[in-house]
Amino acid sequence: MPARDIIIDTDPGQDDAAAILLALASPDEINVLGITAVAGNVPLPLTQKNARIVCELAGKPDVKVFAGCASPMVRKLVTAEHVHGKTGLDGPTLPDPTMPLQSQHGVDFIIETLRERPSGSVTLCPLGPLTNIASALTAAPDIVERVQEIVLMGGAYFEVGNITPAAEFNIYVDPEAADIVFKSGIKITVMPLDVTHKALVTPERVNALRAANTNVCSAMADMVDFFERFDTDKYGSNGAPLHDPCVTAYLIKPELFTGRFINVEIETASELTLGMTVADWWRVTTRDPNAMFIGDIDADGFFDLLITRLARL
Repeated sequence: MPARDIIIDTDPGQDDAAAILLALASPDEINVLGITAVAGNVPLPLTQKNARIVCELAGKPDVKVFAGCASPMVRKLVTAEHVHGKTGLDGPTLPDPTMPLQSQHGVDFIIETLRERPSGSVTLCPLGPLTNIASALTAAPDIVERVQEIVLMGGAYFEVGNITPAAEFNIYVDPEAADIVFKSGIKITVMPLDVTHKALVTPERVNALRAANTNVCSAMADMVDFFERFDTDKYGSNGAPLHDPCVTAYLIKPELFTGRFINVEIETASELTLGMTVADWWRVTTRDPNAMFIGDIDADGFFDLLITRLARL
């Protein structure tokens, strides 16, 4: 089977870095057409820079990186330096990138790529707020039917919220964008907190990363050491959840994941539950299903895949 063509839309973030590295380490399964940066975990000047830092860490400076939207569609930007540090990639000491940032806007790149490639051949992989994706769908409605699938990290049901009591960060930052995406009619697979909170970087798994003894694995271990302090204090868990690489792991080995095809609606009006993914897990409404909502993961298989692949770089 040929490698799957994807566009990674991201706001790096240490876990975004892991997702990008896993994709770049898996050329037999994944062909990264480009990376579009969006404001989220940190502002856009840092996310576009961080995406290039990660590509160079992987030894892939030929990957095209584009800057997209600097703010949500209608709201002020909310960021997460309290989790990821002031750079977004706090932990290791990594050099500034020398590879260029592409001059084209990220949204225009998404639109152009979907129009030029065979219809149904490109998968969009958003790892952050959905601003770039929704902006592309709004500006060019003709691309909707050309998208093979959207596989995204965002939302929650049983785990509820990590930035407010009701909302997961990526959806909360731009709920209007998320609403557009979930109402688009495109095939969607969702990696919510319900599954990513089962992908914990335990001390044993960090040790396995370090034991690989490569620059990439050592840098990833340093990133995990930084951001897990926040999550272990917050959740009382034996390690931090590694959210975003669940997206790329799903593209490589979907058998590691299980979920349900259900209806998911986005709350955009309530101050109390703004950004909540109202997931009809128990199918108690008559609303049509619109997303494969993943609920479980083979965590050991996931980390075996992640560490083995990152060690290739």
